[in-house]
Amino acid sequence: MQDYLKGLNDQQREAVEHVDGAIMIVAGAGSGKTKVLTTRIAHLMQQGVDAFNILALTFTNKAAAEMKERIEHILGSTEARNLYIGTFHSVFARILRAEANKLGYPNNFTIYDTDDAKSVIKSIVSDMKLDDKHYKPAYVYNRISAAKNSLVDPTTYQQDYQIQQEDARSNRPLIGAIYDAYSKRCFKNGAMDFDDLLFKMYLLLTHFPDVLAKYQHRFRYILIDEYQDTNLAQYQIIKMLGAVHENICVVGDDAQSIYSFRGATVQNILQFQDDYEDVKVVKLEQNYRSTQSILNVANTIISKNQNQIPKELWTSNEEGEKIKLVRTLTDNDEGRFVADAITEMKLRNHYKNKDFAILYRTNAQSRSFEESLRRMNITYKLFGGVSFYQRKEIKDFLAYLRIVVNTRDEENFKRIINYPARSIGKTSVDKLLIAANQQDKSFWEVLQFPEMAGLRGASATAVENFVLMIQGFQTMIETHNAYDLAFTVGKRTGLVAELYNDKSVEGLARYENIQELLNSIKEFTETPDEEGELRDKSLGSYLQQITLLTDADQDKEGDADAVKLMTIHAAKGLEFPCVFNVGLEENLFPSSMSLYDRADLEEERRLFYVAITRAKERLWVTFAGSRYRFGSLVQNDPSRFIDEIPELYLDKSFTGIPHRTAGAPNGLGNTLFPSFDKTPSLKKLADKIQQQKAVASQVQHTPSTNFQADDPAKLDVGMKVEHQKFGFGKILNVEGGVHNRVATIEFEGQGAKKIMLNYAKLRIVN
Repeated sequence: MQDYLKGLNDQQREAVEHVDGAIMIVAGAGSGKTKVLTTRIAHLMQQGVDAFNILALTFTNKAAAEMKERIEHILGSTEARNLYIGTFHSVFARILRAEANKLGYPNNFTIYDTDDAKSVIKSIVSDMKLDDKHYKPAYVYNRISAAKNSLVDPTTYQQDYQIQQEDARSNRPLIGAIYDAYSKRCFKNGAMDFDDLLFKMYLLLTHFPDVLAKYQHRFRYILIDEYQDTNLAQYQIIKMLGAVHENICVVGDDAQSIYSFRGATVQNILQFQDDYEDVKVVKLEQNYRSTQSILNVANTIISKNQNQIPKELWTSNEEGEKIKLVRTLTDNDEGRFVADAITEMKLRNHYKNKDFAILYRTNAQSRSFEESLRRMNITYKLFGGVSFYQRKEIKDFLAYLRIVVNTRDEENFKRIINYPARSIGKTSVDKLLIAANQQDKSFWEVLQFPEMAGLRGASATAVENFVLMIQGFQTMIETHNAYDLAFTVGKRTGLVAELYNDKSVEGLARYENIQELLNSIKEFTETPDEEGELRDKSLGSYLQQITLLTDADQDKEGDADAVKLMTIHAAKGLEFPCVFNVGLEENLFPSSMSLYDRADLEEERRLFYVAITRAKERLWVTFAGSRYRFGSLVQNDPSRFIDEIPELYLDKSFTGIPHRTAGAPNGLGNTLFPSFDKTPSLKKLADKIQQQKAVASQVQHTPSTNFQADDPAKLDVGMKVEHQKFGFGKILNVEGGVHNRVATIEFEGQGAKKIMLNYAKLRIVN
């Protein structure tokens, strides 16, 4: 057996050699936590601990397989195969199969994946005669999933006042009943979903003391990777299993806790020292990944969080280049800058495509980068999602636009003729297609005379209404530009409303993607061509441009030499020589939904920390002075996170960004974008933007002398209110749960803003 302790630094060795008692290994980014965890397990076995008495839990199968392989290599034997090592779900499924009869399940119970679970929910919604467009399976599934991960069973769900109020507010009061029926249906089918593997494990240990005692004594040593990502159910199960021996080792980094939307809670790692007596804490602060310049920025950023375990990353690597801060005029310019920078770095420093990663806050941001990379013929690969123009909602919307321009496009007709649902079912569509083929007519010709296909009554009426809608759009082609026509299509078809009403995480992302598509069309109609002349703003011209982009050769799956595009969440655990962290703007990063709660804002800052620490050699931080949002050109303030970076760590020399001056916190307020002076049209637009910002800055609201904030619970849609900073406005919409209500308020002269009601001070105007 090799000398497995050789090559460990002092802190790593200390973590490995501590055998008995609770230990928390705070592993900073790039500090070799996987090496420490696997070496620690090998050390336990070398000290005589039976592999069958060791439980190691991870979050990915890849991590579990890698750990087993490393341990086998260290020990030089196959004894590691006897370890209980795997993901929470795989290990608990193994235990549940052995103990299934205790819970009334067969030992060979089925495990439903997400699609299976949603299918069952859809059947239940249908059986209950509910509208599955309102009780969307994805939304209901997410509510049930969140309940299980919070250890809330169907009975408790239906009896909890706060939960019922949240469902009532969303106008979905029967989710509790669906949850109850879903649980019974799964039990009847002898099936568990992914969340059940945690929830049923918890029930098994709490309801059967003999089973709990059995596994408490079997697992004398418990190790948990990425402890900061655990949720309430995982926390409680670990507490119970480790209660006898308390030989619990958790490895994680509170600074990388970024999954609260999945139920993870950073408090699990922050309170670990309170859960066990005589906890040993080892901090791994030596970073083996990044340059010191990158770590200086990461350390400074994360130090702003109040709720954290203090640590200071350092490295013996070279100092490295300063972080490059880049401001562009628009989001499309941001995409072009990144593509140009990649091209230059490849030529000058001999990097390959695979050495670059573009990290953004939301998937909708990928569009401008995809377009620019394609124009530069740079191979790229999108992670954590499909290409922007390949996403279903984008293809659905473009299908409408394409049939308005070309009614012979049968494939796109079939795609959207009944989406959103308009009572034109598959049977009717099949009849129309058969009639078109038999009579040698186009699908559109038959649609205009549905009786040709034998349609009568309600089916014929539905088809006629659809035809009238498309014909109405066609009358606008000559008189309306691409954006105005597209906006009308989105509104009258009900497609935008369909996505807006889906309040699930996935639904929100789809809605944001549609808005991003509309933004790109709006910019198309308002931006001159490369010669400075006004371009053809028609819908046909826009679709031709998009077709050239979307019909480009697709990247080969086996081609690994590609620029990586992904959200920061998807990038966690990865590393790249060169990283572009883009879109650092207020209301985007940090998200507008996180600005009124310290815990949410600190998670956004941790997300920025994760993005920074993905970079090994070079890091760019970019943001756009303006971007289209919801069809309007919005002026952006730089992210507050940029202002938290000391100027000595930044390189702004080649971007035209001046040093900070008094009265301009970020030193960016009066920049006239000198790097764009060579393009007169862009320079004019830049000047116009600055003029608009100057006018806006002069408008200051003075609160009323009798200003006194009202109880947030009294605020509702339609009310006129006063805000101390934004002035007078009207509440257009209220959404969210009891404790996180968010209002959309249209303020006079300020536009629409989203306000977290529990933290905003608003006066109701009589």
